[in-house]
Amino acid sequence: MKTIRNILALGFLLSLSACEEFLVTEPTDFLSPSNYYRTEQQLEFARAGVYSALGENPLYGHQAHYLYAWDADMAYMNRFTLTTGPWNYFYSPADRYNDSFWSTLYSGINRANVVIANVDNNPEIDQKKRDVIRGESLFLRGFYYFMLVRYYGGVPMRTEPTLSVEDVDIPNSSVKEVYDQIVADMTQAEPLVPDINAIGFGGAISKSAVRGLLARVNLTMAGEPLKDQSRYAEAKKWAKKVIDEGGHALNPSYSQIFKNLAGDKYDIKENIWEVEFWGNLLDQYSEATGLGYINGPRSVASSATGRADAYMSITAKFYDVYEPGDLRKWFNIAHFTYNNSQINGEKTFTGLPTTQEDKYKLLPAKWRREYETLLPKGLRTPINFPILRYSDVLLMYAEAENAINGPTAEVVEIVNRVRRRAWSKGVNKVEVINGGSGYSTAPTVAFSGGGGSGAKATATINSAGQVTGINLIRDPEGISYFAEGVYTSAPQVVLSGGGGTGATATSQINNPSDADLKSAQTATKESMLAVIQNERLRELSQEGQRKADLVRWGIFLKTMEEVGKAAQRDIPESPAVKYFTNVSQKDLLSPIPTSEITVNQAIKQNPGWD
Repeated sequence: MKTIRNILALGFLLSLSACEEFLVTEPTDFLSPSNYYRTEQQLEFARAGVYSALGENPLYGHQAHYLYAWDADMAYMNRFTLTTGPWNYFYSPADRYNDSFWSTLYSGINRANVVIANVDNNPEIDQKKRDVIRGESLFLRGFYYFMLVRYYGGVPMRTEPTLSVEDVDIPNSSVKEVYDQIVADMTQAEPLVPDINAIGFGGAISKSAVRGLLARVNLTMAGEPLKDQSRYAEAKKWAKKVIDEGGHALNPSYSQIFKNLAGDKYDIKENIWEVEFWGNLLDQYSEATGLGYINGPRSVASSATGRADAYMSITAKFYDVYEPGDLRKWFNIAHFTYNNSQINGEKTFTGLPTTQEDKYKLLPAKWRREYETLLPKGLRTPINFPILRYSDVLLMYAEAENAINGPTAEVVEIVNRVRRRAWSKGVNKVEVINGGSGYSTAPTVAFSGGGGSGAKATATINSAGQVTGINLIRDPEGISYFAEGVYTSAPQVVLSGGGGTGATATSQINNPSDADLKSAQTATKESMLAVIQNERLRELSQEGQRKADLVRWGIFLKTMEEVGKAAQRDIPESPAVKYFTNVSQKDLLSPIPTSEITVNQAIKQNPGWD
């Protein structure tokens, strides 16, 4: 069910501005605030219009997933024939993708301004209904400004509807002024919107979403460029409110989070706020996304799995950041391609990379089309995009608390909770103790006991009829690398058949406690921050936050330089090298689009972009 998206708001806001100097007659069909917003249905249309910007192509509908380089050090766009654009830092203020991102955000802001200004036009509409729509519009206006200020710095502030074609010369506000407005809007929205359990799905703004985003906003304000240290306390406060609500929890399975998103299932315990999509672009009632099609494992057009052109590849740094036992690695990185067959999800598996260069050829795998349930599968997908997850809230709380009080036991435990959720409980090693004798064929391997199931393996024998090894087979779903199962203790290895006797073997398993941080990692505030920085990379990959995180930590340029040097060493002949080596000081901010500079005589361009 796509609740927000079932209310279509098309174009009515486009006709809400007029200027008497240019309009000497009054059209009879003019849709003005004085004759609109009179019914609850009209308010619902207006409400959906404010949400709609989120799913449009320049935002999460398509471009945000690969064209803006938000993945920073974890991935890069692999279409080297596309030579200039934000994705490789070879572009100008006239770039059309940069322009559409800016204009879509301001369109969403103006829609919100119109609703806020007119939501009370008919006081006979239920007050609670009007307050919820007011709160949603305030929050979304704040969120759109948050996206603008993170990527453009100080921008023009518009908090009233644009009513005139001459109302365009607005100077840049300071970064602090923009953030103050964001905090004011979101704080005002918080008591007006309902609890997420009352809503029942993550596509609408809830108190949890507002509180979680206020944590993110304040954490950003505490970092670059404002460096307002007092904001750590605010970030901690708002994240703690989400934690203390009691309605949220980590999904026990990391992979299930994204299966749910692809399968159109809400999980409000983990996915607090998500952008909703529906349809397959095969009819007019669709608002689909490039998620999975553009940044998932490769799948050819004729596959029942659905087409995926795979425009994104990962970096060696991203591959290497995962530790043994962390199942997020195998779900977030594709060690397979989808087959050209009529079997949904059928895969051809690839082996582990043997060189650093090989790692740059691997693809992201978090967004998998095989879990979509809408048929037939079109060129775009109906996969919802999570803007805020509970694990993110936990990591934000830990980061803020660490900044205030250092690596307390609470901070360490919260980070360990996120890590343990992702950790394997499967068999990681099978060792032959006695090779036995007389085996003419490899015996069958089974696992018994251990409080679990799922491990599968095959045996090998030598010419002398002895068992020489037992190897786990590949996981056919590609969620873990091997079919290792889930156990509470090491299962017994049972060998049968093959014409021989006497072979024995033992197994060992991963334990979630292996995920717990070591003392050296939690020794200081600085070491704990480094842990959290890497944990956000592992946990939130391909979720659109990495560049913004690196910028607020003040390490974006340094990090990209390091990745660039590694790429020059690992893949010197690849065009991918320039994606990382072209980054410079000016790229801390995007350029104000030429279209805005042309019409707004009061605005100033960002440094380095003149």
